[in-house]
Amino acid sequence: MHITDIIKKPVINTEKARTLLENNEYVFIVDKRANKIQIKEAVEKLFNVKVKGVNTLNIKPKSERFRMSMYKTPAIKKAIVKLKDGETISAYEG
Repeated sequence: MHITDIIKKPVINTEKARTLLENNEYVFIVDKRANKIQIKEAVEKLFNVKVKGVNTLNIKPKSERFRMSMYKTPAIKKAIVKLKDGETISAYEG
């Protein structure tokens, strides 16, 4: 798996992601098959920073309703990446 396939997109529009940003932690949606080591290497190579730790969480699909039809939201995997002190991702905030 290539590093550009592992990191899909950053999460910046949630309140939790903004509060984690104050602690130098960044949230990404990642590929479901990626493990913590692969996520760490991908973030370090893509953004040229040093990663202190990675936490991951799997979000299960939920049944939702729109008018008369039912559908399921997609299952996704999120990674919370903590950077070492003094490191920032400038592209994440812009």
